[in-house]
Amino acid sequence: MFDIGFSEILLCAIVALLVLGPEKLPGAVRTASLWIGRFRRTFNDVKTEIEREIGTEDIRRQLHNEQVMKKLESGKQQLQALQAELRAIEQSARHDTTPAVNDTPSAPSTTAATETKPHATPTAGNTAPGDSPST
Repeated sequence: MFDIGFSEILLCAIVALLVLGPEKLPGAVRTASLWIGRFRRTFNDVKTEIEREIGTEDIRRQLHNEQVMKKLESGKQQLQALQAELRAIEQSARHDTTPAVNDTPSAPSTTAATETKPHATPTAGNTAPGDSPST
């Protein structure tokens, strides 16, 4: 509290012994300790009364409850996100395993698109990889 070390206490004891003398020192220590004890009790009583008036225990409990509720809400949100992700995975798995139905119009085939393009005949120096020159 006051950050008093052993050397400071020893110095105060030596000064008190020199000032008060060995006859009066035990009575002075006893009186000082009684006053310190009364001061501490009074301070603790006032502190307890102020805490009771303010309702610090209720405030602490309410803050704790709010923190717990925030954690629960974040847990619920994470759970909902995981459930939505699981539903999406299940739906994609169902779509992958079900046979295709020919109810919907299909996209134009790639063969029709290639038929409209003019074919270039590869030359000896102008062949693509995998194409074999016609000889």
